[in-house]
Amino acid sequence: MAVLDTAIDPRNPSYLENRSAMLERLAELDTALDAARGGGGEKYVTRHHARGKLLPRERIELLLDQDAPFLELSPVAAWGTDFPVGASVVTGIGVVEGVECVIVANDPTVRGGAVNPYTLKKTRRAGEIALANRLPMINLVESGGADLQTQSEIFIPGGHVFRDLTRLSAARIPTLSVVFGNATAGGAYVPGMSDYTIMVRNQAKVFLAGPPLVRMATGEITDDESLGGAAMHAARSGLADYVAEDERDGIRLARQCVRRLNWRKAGPAPRLATPPKHDVEDLLAVASADLKVPFDPREVLARVLDGSEFDEFKPAYGTALVTGWGELHGYPVGVLANARGVLFSDEAQKAAQFIQLANASDTPLLFLQNTTGYMVGTEYEQRGIIKHGALMINAVANSTVPHVTLNLGASYGAGNYGMCGRAYDPRFLFSWPNAKSAVMGPAQLAGVLSIVARQAAEAKGQPYDEDSDRAMRMMAERQIESESAALFLSGRLYDDGVIDPRDTRTVLGLCLSAIHSGPIKGAEGFGVFRM
Repeated sequence: MAVLDTAIDPRNPSYLENRSAMLERLAELDTALDAARGGGGEKYVTRHHARGKLLPRERIELLLDQDAPFLELSPVAAWGTDFPVGASVVTGIGVVEGVECVIVANDPTVRGGAVNPYTLKKTRRAGEIALANRLPMINLVESGGADLQTQSEIFIPGGHVFRDLTRLSAARIPTLSVVFGNATAGGAYVPGMSDYTIMVRNQAKVFLAGPPLVRMATGEITDDESLGGAAMHAARSGLADYVAEDERDGIRLARQCVRRLNWRKAGPAPRLATPPKHDVEDLLAVASADLKVPFDPREVLARVLDGSEFDEFKPAYGTALVTGWGELHGYPVGVLANARGVLFSDEAQKAAQFIQLANASDTPLLFLQNTTGYMVGTEYEQRGIIKHGALMINAVANSTVPHVTLNLGASYGAGNYGMCGRAYDPRFLFSWPNAKSAVMGPAQLAGVLSIVARQAAEAKGQPYDEDSDRAMRMMAERQIESESAALFLSGRLYDDGVIDPRDTRTVLGLCLSAIHSGPIKGAEGFGVFRM
């Protein structure tokens, strides 16, 4: 393979400018992550510990193999909303007894672990990842059920969580629950629908309705233990498969269950990996501080791919899109990376062919987004940009090898679709802190609104208010600038997390390892390609 060289010069003023801009975005990300890790705040964390109970991340740490990494998913879910950052649940992928598992842990310090709309979205996304990648799923349960104030938004779609658990089981993907406290109302069905259920003695409370509601509904007077305690469910209802003496014992039993799964990966094993030849610290300065200024994605690949080795495909054709082959932590990948923002007909056709080749060789695809979309204008329309863009999108939509997407800068318009945005179901999608995504750039969108308003006034024979136009454009630009930012989008779960650029190789490697828990198989056919 060809070894990628680098043109980055740390002495260049643009290097320092780009690095400074990225560090500012990272500081914003760190603030959001601190809020998520803080749970319900010091008061509730202290109260929880005083009861002799562990926090969700403490439970996860004990569950994982020693020194095993944990790829947290959607850590800033609900950022910028009325709900707590993190959405009262921790989700991610970690190694338990040598087996990569999806882990979902309720945070009882946040409104008792109650499920709000973003908790539901985050939990459902974890289930999707488990099913798509054939990963066993472990639920660390302590939740009072639905947040009743938002029941209208979560009751009906909430049924998906229970359906998804049964579908995992039907697909012979093991599911396991450890109940540390409340598992009330709909939450009771999480242990109820898991393959293995562990309950902690004198802590687990698993029932459809607690003692107060039972009394109101039936007149019966009962208590937590008789109604839904671990001992009762182990001896009487049969819901508990194991009873743990305390939380650590419950985690020990969970590890024991995973050890007995006899779990094997269905995908090919990785080859021996070698580190990149260039400094990962430079990734802080690769992306331009101004998204209008393109940058060479090969500089990213040189710091991500094994040995910085990359065999470029069609290097002289459709040069605004870089395509080629490499390996990442020993896993073969095909890469599609935007080099100059705009996608033309040549790039779209090149991408479609490359995606077909990846499917023919059962090779996962890595999309590195930095695109303003497909080119517009009379010349390009006459040359067929619509049908060529459709060709590329068709190939992406019908490709069956796993896709991993990373937004490095911009992801606007239909370019987001062609480069495998969220709507095209990549197995994983992450963003750098500087990334933005929207139907178009803020200035372009505001300008379009202005032109439309001006034409409407002219059609009515009315004078156009230039002062109002300036105010409208400024307001529109501010709104789109805010709503296209990485934290805003991640808060609404349009990606699986915002990551430090220096962690890119590690995050992508963990994703590829998880993907290979299932079989890797390319498409046997595509839709009709309009030629």
